[in-house]
This record gives sequence, structure tokens and C-alpha cells, in this order.
Amino acid sequence: MFKRIVLKLSGEALAGTRGFGLDAVKVAETAAEVADVHELGVQIALVVGGGNIFRGVADQAREMDRVSADNMGMLSTIINAIALQDALEQRGVQCRVMTAVFMNQIAEPYIRRRAVRHLEKGRVVIFAAGIGNPFFSTDTAASLRAMEIKADVLLKGTKVEGVYNADPKLVEDAVKYDELTYMDILQQGLKVMDLTAVSLCKDNNLPMIIFNMNQPGNIKRVVMGEKVGSLVTA
Repeated sequence: MFKRIVLKLSGEALAGTRGFGLDAVKVAETAAEVADVHELGVQIALVVGGGNIFRGVADQAREMDRVSADNMGMLSTIINAIALQDALEQRGVQCRVMTAVFMNQIAEPYIRRRAVRHLEKGRVVIFAAGIGNPFFSTDTAASLRAMEIKADVLLKGTKVEGVYNADPKLVEDAVKYDELTYMDILQQGLKVMDLTAVSLCKDNNLPMIIFNMNQPGNIKRVVMGEKVGSLVTA
């Protein structure tokens, strides 16, 4: 259903049940699912967070300067990106890590035209270090990169089945939305992604699908057009 996608993964998704650090089994499982979708001929770009290692707005960074804390968070995303790259290449999938912070010995600098060329050649591209600036989340980075490379859709893997009107872990009768608009998210204050990312998607008519990343095969189901998760449109 989609030719080119951007998949946003949280750092916590790579921590598995441990909640912190990298879970090698979870990284391998995630890479296997991405490889399955890649075999369909879909051009895949990943944006990975770093919350499993360090989050600039977490309690552990409360006493730190925000810029320093966010810089540490950006470096955490690079660790996760390299781990995913290794797991994908072990499955025979060519992969490139591109960072918004220059570190040429480790990864390529992000250049939009080069990223598009990698995708056209059938390589998976992992965007790391957010957008290279503090005060912007990896959600915003995912929205921005998706628009820059002209992705068909932004996929966001979470721990729940989609977008709810309340936290389903705290409210038993929380209602799941099958479809909604970005304006609904803004007006109702739904905790889907940060407001900057939502506004970017809304202004540029970029559709987004939020789905449960912990359900094996869900990425492939979304790409094949099955109604999984919640569809958000402008």
C-alpha cells in the first residue's frame, strides 16, 4: 500500500521487558520485522529514540542544563541506530545510519539527496541524533525527515493498540479511535506525539498510523493495508 515509509521507534521499544538499555533479543526481533517488510520492496527509513539510555527531559536530567541533557539524548539515539544497523545487516539487509550530528568515523552525515538515493537503491536508512538541535524531540525529527524524503506515511510504533481518548492502562473504558485528524489531537490534548510534530504533519498533509509495536507482524500488516491501529490525517 505504501512505497516509502518512515517508521518511528522509541528507545524503550528496544529495551524490551528490561525497561533500560538494549535488549539484544528485542533488537533482533525488530530487525526481523523490518527485514520482512523490506522484502516486499518497500523503501524504509527508521527514526529511533534514545529514551532507553538517556532522555533529556527525564527525572535523571532534572538538575542538568537542558542543552547538555538533550545532547546526551541525541548521542543515545546513535547507539540504538548502530545496534539496529548491525541486526539488519546480519539478516542481509543493506543499511545506512545517517546522523544530524557529524561523526564521520561512525556514520554518514544526514544529506537529504543522499538519503533518498540510499532508499532508491534498496537500502534501509536509519536517521539518528534527531534534527541535531536541542529542544526538539525525535517525534519532530520523524515528521521532518518523512516530509523531506517525501514518505507516503509516518508509522509510529507504541505499546498500545492506537490512539485512545484516555490512557488505556489507567482507564478501563478508554475508547480507541480508528481514525481521527491532527486537529482532534491538538484540541483534545491527546498524548500521541509532541505538538511540534503534530503541527508539522498537519500543515503538510502527512498521514500517520499509530499501532502496537509489541504485536509481531504489525508493521507488515500496516504496510499491506490492513486496518491496524489508528489512522491520523490532516
